[in-house]
Amino acid sequence: MSNKQQNITELEFSEKYTEDHARYYFEKHDQEFWRRLSNWRDHQVCAKALKIAGNPKSILDMPCGTGRFWDLLTEDPGRKLWASDNSQDMINAGLKFRPPEVASRFETFQGSAFDLPVEGNFVESVFCIRLMHHIGEHEDRLKLLSELARVSSSSIIISLWVDGNIGSWKRKRHEAKRGKKGHQNRFVIPQSIIEDEFKECGLTIEAKLDFIPYYAMWRTYVLKVQ
Repeated sequence: MSNKQQNITELEFSEKYTEDHARYYFEKHDQEFWRRLSNWRDHQVCAKALKIAGNPKSILDMPCGTGRFWDLLTEDPGRKLWASDNSQDMINAGLKFRPPEVASRFETFQGSAFDLPVEGNFVESVFCIRLMHHIGEHEDRLKLLSELARVSSSSIIISLWVDGNIGSWKRKRHEAKRGKKGHQNRFVIPQSIIEDEFKECGLTIEAKLDFIPYYAMWRTYVLKVQ
């Protein structure tokens, strides 16, 4: 860890990640059949992404949430693991409720994905699942991508919502009906735009892995750090 002063960015939805919400977030993926099936598919996609990335020997899980993917990340017994999140309550829930043999494999620290308190090339790979779809502004996405590229020496595994599928078409119709009512904190990012942003940050696409091709919005990219 570096001596860099922590700068915890308060995203517009950050205040919801309380201790109670962290417990709910931990439990929700096991609450019903479809969530369990979705969680299984998420793990399947991420396992493939890790293989494409060369089965990295050191990984930063950022944001780690309550450690939903810690069982997958710890499958390699020789892998060095760190976990970080903007919410300490989320980290604490993971450490408390995940199996001790899994949770004990991680060194954790609170931090913002926009300004991580670690030196450059800190890990071989950064594992960034289910954050980017919360970021609607181009400049904010560039800042995030540049920071993840700074701390990774080899690869970034990142998921987000993209267009060009049935799910994004349905969401566009839903948002048109909703208009400007309520706060929007989830965004579908056009593939052409996000892939240009990857290039702008010096990142090369190694693979594109869709949750359900042509249907679901979720896509996981494996990016090579230059």
